[in-house]
Amino acid sequence: MSFTRPETFTTRPTLQGTFGMAASTHWLATGTAQAVLERGGNAFDAATAAAFVLHVVEPHLNGPGGDMTGVFNTAAEPGKPVILMGQGPAPAGATVQHFRGEGLELVPGSGALAAAVPGAVDAWLLLLRDHGTWELAEVLDFAIRYARDGHPVLARVCGTISAVAELFREHWPTSAELWMPEGRIPEEGDLVRNPALARTLQRLVQAGAGLGEAFAAEPAHTREERIDAARREWREGFVARAVAESVRTPHRHSSGTDHRGVMTMADMAGFRASYEEAATFEFRGHTIAKTGPWGQGPALLQTLAILAGFDEERLDPSTELGAHTILEAQKLALADREAYYGDDDVPLGYLLSEEYAASRRELITDEASHEFRPGSVPGLEPYVPALRTEYVPPALSNDDGGAPALGGSASSGRGRSAAAAAGVGEPTIGEPDVARNGETRGDTCHIDVVDRWGNMVAATPSGGWLQSSPAIPELGFCLGTRLQMTWLEPGTPSTLTPGKRPRTTLTPTLVLRGGVAVSALGSPGGDQQDQWQLLYLLRTIVGGYSPQQAIDAPAFHTTSMPGSFWPRTWEPGGAVVEDRLGDDVIAGLERRGHRITRAGDWTLGRLSAVVRDPGTGVLQAAANPRGAQGYASGR
Repeated sequence: MSFTRPETFTTRPTLQGTFGMAASTHWLATGTAQAVLERGGNAFDAATAAAFVLHVVEPHLNGPGGDMTGVFNTAAEPGKPVILMGQGPAPAGATVQHFRGEGLELVPGSGALAAAVPGAVDAWLLLLRDHGTWELAEVLDFAIRYARDGHPVLARVCGTISAVAELFREHWPTSAELWMPEGRIPEEGDLVRNPALARTLQRLVQAGAGLGEAFAAEPAHTREERIDAARREWREGFVARAVAESVRTPHRHSSGTDHRGVMTMADMAGFRASYEEAATFEFRGHTIAKTGPWGQGPALLQTLAILAGFDEERLDPSTELGAHTILEAQKLALADREAYYGDDDVPLGYLLSEEYAASRRELITDEASHEFRPGSVPGLEPYVPALRTEYVPPALSNDDGGAPALGGSASSGRGRSAAAAAGVGEPTIGEPDVARNGETRGDTCHIDVVDRWGNMVAATPSGGWLQSSPAIPELGFCLGTRLQMTWLEPGTPSTLTPGKRPRTTLTPTLVLRGGVAVSALGSPGGDQQDQWQLLYLLRTIVGGYSPQQAIDAPAFHTTSMPGSFWPRTWEPGGAVVEDRLGDDVIAGLERRGHRITRAGDWTLGRLSAVVRDPGTGVLQAAANPRGAQGYASGR
């Protein structure tokens, strides 16, 4: 049996050229990146400029108060993948005792109490300082202009604002003022402005001229010093002060109750973005590079390690046998993610070993598993979370503040309805992600850039969504809620702990072949990010698909693991599939015991990718057509 041939029709061409390529989740960010390349900037200049534009044009998906993770290589060291770490830790006041004292059993999915220290801005400025070539003023000019002069707003931004309008009016007046001026919800295509954010970015630029608060009024003498001055202004000057002051006001959280945040200026001042060594795995002649286990990236590597022992016919996502095998392998890897991953030492070498992968591979049978099955790691006790198929907030439960009410039904929809009945706005629950029935409530963002010199970067900015927490008026953005990915139970690998990073889902990918980087890719989508990227990797590496063919091909993912986002529910045996997978394949999966949710023809997967052939210098790019928003550009 041969690998399923790709469709001859693609929604867009796989772009090809030799000058530079960019792809992202919004055409304005892609156009910005390409404009920087055309004006002589490199991939790092371009990606940074585009990232700040994403903060402006996709505010329902990311913002300056959020986080990011990147992976890149440089032309000088084409075979060295590097992780750009922009995930801030829990503030000093974010303790389990404090949250329990607030009457919470879970970290809320919205509200400033759930905010980790913002990491995205410092990470982008670090990358620009060390590997870019442009001045900060040039890089931020695109975002400043869109924020100051306006940009045509997306329908999905309007829909998000409409969905949380009542929350804004009743509980978050600063957000209502920013996103609903004069009480009006914007309509698709309206020019939307954010002058406060424009002023914030302009003040960061001015910091390099000695006009900031966080250092002596001496102009910086080099490009690097000017960027570092902006970084200090962010973490020690007016931004840090505004953040610390804003969270002191109690406000509504997704729990249906009001709380103050705990972020302080000291928390802001203590964070530095950094570079880290990538975790890697060799698969079919390719090296796949991901974050360490403080992110979910190694779960993709573990899945590949399990699948590496199967024949080609079991690696084809377009067949019943292949889809079943992939889903079962993902469940095993994601169970290990929940049981072992966190911001501490994790035995990744053992988890990626052939011996361990073989033991996990043996668990895959012809039937779908509905169990949570982490593996056995010497010296460690796996964390096994409670089966939470639906969540009833304390306001609805009858247990006097005890454990959250757990339902026996696998329907996550009932859990969301209970939350809504408690006055919890559904659009503020957890990450703006893909609902389990395939409904798109929003995603995260992603951008990939490759230049003619061979610099390549994939980055996934997220957090700080406009529906995350109340807007900070003088800054023009809000704080993210990444702490919702931690537990309030002691002894778990991701228990809420001051100074530790929450385990993030942000997980871009770099692919190397022959010791040289050849592709950068990624996707929004929370827990689904690596599941969708896995399908792309299998189809391109094993099946020989072009980038656009792989992105267009039918997607699916499992929901048979605890969700990373509030309210942490899951559906044992659950799998969400695009209808284009085919009636026969879907029926076969159901016969094997998968609890299938059909999501429509074009609903899953948000991938983009750039490719470079190191032998010829030919570049490629492709982007997701779903939602008619992501685009690639290049020449």
